[in-house]
Amino acid sequence: MDRTLRAALGAIAALAASFALHAAPLAYVPNEGSATVSVIDTATDRIVSTIATGPKPRGIAVSLDGKRLFVSEQPAGAVVVYDTASGKEAGRVPVGKSPEGIYLSPDGRWLTAAVEENDVVAIVDTAKLEVARRIPMRGKNPEHAVWSPDGKWIYASAEDTDKLDIIDVAKGEVVKSITVGTRPRGIGFLPHEARAYVAAESAGVMNVVDTAREEVVARIPASLRTNGIVVHPDGRHVYASSGGKGTVQFIDTATNRIVAEVEVGARPWNMAITPDGTKLYVACGRSGTVAIVDTARMRKVGEVQVGKLPWGVAIR
Repeated sequence: MDRTLRAALGAIAALAASFALHAAPLAYVPNEGSATVSVIDTATDRIVSTIATGPKPRGIAVSLDGKRLFVSEQPAGAVVVYDTASGKEAGRVPVGKSPEGIYLSPDGRWLTAAVEENDVVAIVDTAKLEVARRIPMRGKNPEHAVWSPDGKWIYASAEDTDKLDIIDVAKGEVVKSITVGTRPRGIGFLPHEARAYVAAESAGVMNVVDTAREEVVARIPASLRTNGIVVHPDGRHVYASSGGKGTVQFIDTATNRIVAEVEVGARPWNMAITPDGTKLYVACGRSGTVAIVDTARMRKVGEVQVGKLPWGVAIR
């Protein structure tokens, strides 16, 4: 091989490696105590930028095209929109008192905001940046309102109750409430929608909900103050954070058994997983870090120092 060809092939390889590096998704981490969002490159696991927000950013979601970041800011009573390229505010939507978890619909057209002090779930039109509907909850102090994969249902957990509210999106109302245990928290659907997993923090259990029957079909004993829930893209594992123990539990969905438990940091809360399912990013509030867990090896492989009291992670 002559020198010119070798140099050309080397340049192509370097360009491909550079493209692969920058094509890796970004992880966005709202730091409730620092009024910032830390932006982590998941290829290098380093912070590449920091976005200044209003006080107490909590829930977070990224638009499907990756150009906009939605952040619930508690004192403002709003979902604030940021341009991901510039980090500048690009709009805001008043939703009510003390918004917390926010989630995009599968098609990206709508966004739910769990509004704690008003006991409602607000549905935001992401194109018009306005509230299209406010749905009263049966439970008090809602924290998460998660879309089913087909976008037809929203499961909402409310801290000051022991029930999960099920919203029929077409009807725009709660059609059923299921008892799951005291202080329900994180929610995750399997990709095929047959089951949902719901953490009950004070009860110390993971509930397995049959979505067709709309009832709990199994309860998995969990660690102290089980909180955040993430489902692997292939549906074979569910991950649950234990705020009291500082761990993440791996649940085999074929058997509904805990098959591993990984130490991650102090007060792990909400989490996100890369699209390929290889790495789990865990916000550890009291550590001020995001722990990185290798899902295949079932172990922590790193951590990133972020701001104060990271609330969660969003990856698009």
